Amino acid sequence: MGKRIIVTGGSGKAGQHVIAYLLDKGHDVLNLDLMPLSGELASRVHTMRVDLTDSGQVYSAFTSHFHLTEPFREPLGLLPDAVIHLAGYSRNMIAPDNETFRGNALSTFNVIDAASRLNIKKIITASSITVYGVSYAEGDVEYPSFPVDEDTDANPMDTYAISKVCGERVARGFARRFGSDIYVLRIGRVVAPEEYKEAMFDDYVKNPAAWAPHGWSYIDTRDLGQICDLAVHKDGLGFQIFNAVNDEITNYTTSTTEFLKRVSPNVPFTREMGPRDAPVSNKKIKELLGFHQNHPWQMYYERK
Repeated sequence: MGKRIIVTGGSGKAGQHVIAYLLDKGHDVLNLDLMPLSGELASRVHTMRVDLTDSGQVYSAFTSHFHLTEPFREPLGLLPDAVIHLAGYSRNMIAPDNETFRGNALSTFNVIDAASRLNIKKIITASSITVYGVSYAEGDVEYPSFPVDEDTDANPMDTYAISKVCGERVARGFARRFGSDIYVLRIGRVVAPEEYKEAMFDDYVKNPAAWAPHGWSYIDTRDLGQICDLAVHKDGLGFQIFNAVNDEITNYTTSTTEFLKRVSPNVPFTREMGPRDAPVSNKKIKELLGFHQNHPWQMYYERK
């Protein structure tokens, strides 16, 4: 049975694919964003323009109708079954550091606070693998250990990742306070279908030693949609953090372990890894949510 789901940031690269997947699974979706949806999705999902750093707007939007009709047909007072919070600055230097922190931390607080006080018991919020402190470090920094799992120390030095760590702490506290399920997705480098043919993914494959900042890992936007759907349906886990990445390393090595020993010889291993496992581990999300990737990069990549 489909759920009523609010998605924030649904007009972005990841959000559009998440919404498309949710619609295909029979869910009813309202998009909260400063930008409209485009293309076919715009005719299927209403976008409400909301500043998520304004708590009043967030509360009002969460109690809104999902569909604009004349007259309104939905019963008044229906609340969402789940909120998926994807909105926010997606990296450093889109805005100055203080605005990046304010926008990301405050919007995440407002979304979780409003959902919790309205007794919405399922909240999924986007974090990032940048919290592991390598992606935007000042200079070259190595991961503490391999594989990088959810217990790896999150100790970033950049504003974007620090804002994500703050959001994770808000999620943990509110899950404890309200007894809700709040699942944090530490999302890897987001790859849309058309990007497998672009220069960056080609460089992943041809110049792998340079891509430690992305953890030699990625998430296909369509598989991210699957993860969000699985999270909506999986109840009773309380507060959880999941690495949201696909299964395999982003190059043609036949041994992830040997590759990592070559490029990061001083980094220890905490357990054995499969021959082509991604260095950022998705073991937990497969075990607890039942994630099974449908879009491995080798299906789409065309070597230049």
